[in-house]
Formats: sequence, C-alpha cells, structure tokens
Amino acid sequence: MSSVRLRSWRTASPEETRELGRALASELAPAGVVLLSGELAAGKTVLAQGIAEGLGIDPAEVTSPTFTLVREHRGTGGCLLHLDLYRLDPAAAAGLGLEELLGAAAVKVVEWAERLPFPVPGALALRLERRGEGARDVTEVPAAAVVGAEG
Repeated sequence: MSSVRLRSWRTASPEETRELGRALASELAPAGVVLLSGELAAGKTVLAQGIAEGLGIDPAEVTSPTFTLVREHRGTGGCLLHLDLYRLDPAAAAGLGLEELLGAAAVKVVEWAERLPFPVPGALALRLERRGEGARDVTEVPAAAVVGAEG
C-alpha cells in the first residue's frame, strides 16, 4: 500500500503566508481548485491574496467575499474565482450550482470549504491554523477530510 505524502508549511508572518500563496499559484494555474479551511483569522484570505498576486492580480483587490459569495479577478497570469462559504451551511450551498462554478476555466479559491456539500476531485485542500504573532501552520490534507466536514 503506497501512501501519499502531504505537505506542510509554517509561515511566520502574513507576508510569508502571501509568499506561499504566490508559490502555489503556478501549481494551480490555469484551472486548479484550492479548498481552504481554518478558523476565523487563520489566514485564508491572506493566502488567497498571494495566489492572486501569483496570477498577476493586485492582492489589494482580493478581500473576503463573505457577503457576495464569489468574486472574479483577472490578471496577466489568468482568472481567479474567490469563493467564501462562511455564511452558508452545506444544505444552502447545495442549491447554488457551485459544481458548475468550480468547473470554470479559472483558478478557484474556496474559503470555508468544509461547507461544500460535495467532493471536488483533484482539489488541493489546505488547513490553516494560527500559531500566534502572525505565525501560521498550513497543512495539506485529503480533500475528503475538508468537504462536508460541517454538515
């Protein structure tokens, strides 16, 4: 039985978390999906800003889309769809057509991915945890461990 080696990173500041996002952008382009989970203020939006910057998008344009659910950003390196499911439960998310959106020709960043009611094959799933004074642990986890974890 072979095991899959999952990666982990420790960042010491928001800038290092953004740098990790910039590095992940090349792995995600042109149409990958990253599922982000973690408590409030764990650094999910900061990581999304780094991914955006890696795609040639001004990171200042990337804020939490909590009230709009999804924002589209275009840059020199591609398109980013930034979803925030914080205000939804899996039952509410099920009727929104997110499957189609996640199949779009863009990099997709999903904050609060544990509220997705369905699996996303091939997605990169990352769990973020605060470690004090700006430090974060970012751990790659099996996508199945994130999706539907709150349902």
